[in-house]
Amino acid sequence: MTSAAQVHAGHVFMPVGTPKKSALWAGRVISALPVLMMGFSAIMKLTHAPQMVSAWVTRLGWPERLMTPIALIEIACIVFYVIPRTAVLGAIFVSSFLGAAFATHLRVGDAASAMVPLLFGVLAWLGLYLREERLHVLLPIRGMWRESAPLGT
Repeated sequence: MTSAAQVHAGHVFMPVGTPKKSALWAGRVISALPVLMMGFSAIMKLTHAPQMVSAWVTRLGWPERLMTPIALIEIACIVFYVIPRTAVLGAIFVSSFLGAAFATHLRVGDAASAMVPLLFGVLAWLGLYLREERLHVLLPIRGMWRESAPLGT
């Protein structure tokens, strides 16, 4: 087993600090947007709300019998995303789900509505990036434009 002292600087598994309080709260607020949108969408699908059924079948071309299973998948994505330990996997699930929604809207020629799931997918990752310091090691956006010291120095 490797201790934190044995891991060289810049290693993915190196312990990192907690984010600044302002970044943490901004990340939580931004993360709440896709969670709320997907939660509302899932509830509409589970209750078979008439306006959702109409859009689902007529506009998007999906069979009504798939509303419940897809809503359950949507809820599972949200659950993985909001649990801190599984948030990165959840972000992958959320962005995959929203990517499928984006493709569905493009398939039916609704490019304007296709931007909504795309925007929420970006917000999901931005929110997670702000509240999860470990992502800063994998995606070093802050130091992208300046020269950084080589790893291990």
